[in-house]
Amino acid sequence: MEQRVIGLLGGMSWESSAQYYRLTNELVRDRLGGLHSARCLLASVDFAEIERLQVAGDWDTAGAVLARVAKALEAGGAEIIVMCTNTMHKVADQIRADLGIPFLHLADTTARAVIAAGMTTVGLLGTAFTMEQDFYRERLASHGLSVLIPEAADRAEVHRVIYEELCLGVVREESRQIYREVIERLVAAGAEGVILGCTEIELLVGAEDSPVPVFPTTRLHVEAAVNWSLSEEQA
Repeated sequence: MEQRVIGLLGGMSWESSAQYYRLTNELVRDRLGGLHSARCLLASVDFAEIERLQVAGDWDTAGAVLARVAKALEAGGAEIIVMCTNTMHKVADQIRADLGIPFLHLADTTARAVIAAGMTTVGLLGTAFTMEQDFYRERLASHGLSVLIPEAADRAEVHRVIYEELCLGVVREESRQIYREVIERLVAAGAEGVILGCTEIELLVGAEDSPVPVFPTTRLHVEAAVNWSLSEEQA
């Protein structure tokens, strides 16, 4: 069948973008069989540049950088944009504004999975930006979800592990245990499930590390993109 081309806006970090590329191709292979692979374009930015803008709070400039890359993907033949990061969905509206093709919002695909599982209250793990600012939590809340975040000390540890370890490809058992304990505290606070709201987190923990279901945002995002690519439905 004819695949529609998925544009992957990645590099934030490349560790997680590699998972996006792998999963996209694996899912297409599993759906179509044989030697099939995904029709996709990957544009990878320099994360050091984006991270400096995050720390400086210069989201407008970061959004402008990513908007240019998204437009380049569109010009190259992409028929949908999938941004391979949770945090930078803070500038999703800025990126989407100049596109003539759909932008698949990661928080929407995640929220739909949570709702399909029959849950209304979820814990959220991610970078400090994702956990503490409104852009992501409010997007989830717009779907009718209640979102819990860890206490301040736990948020700091979750953020540190992402930037100092996972973004560098470092996976430590000690950090896995830290995340397990944070998850347990979220569950004790009332979380029915936990959103792994940073693409790198899936390198560290999974369903086996939580007493409640987890929602791996990378896989959910890719599944939605591949489903769209292989169907005639509107994004």
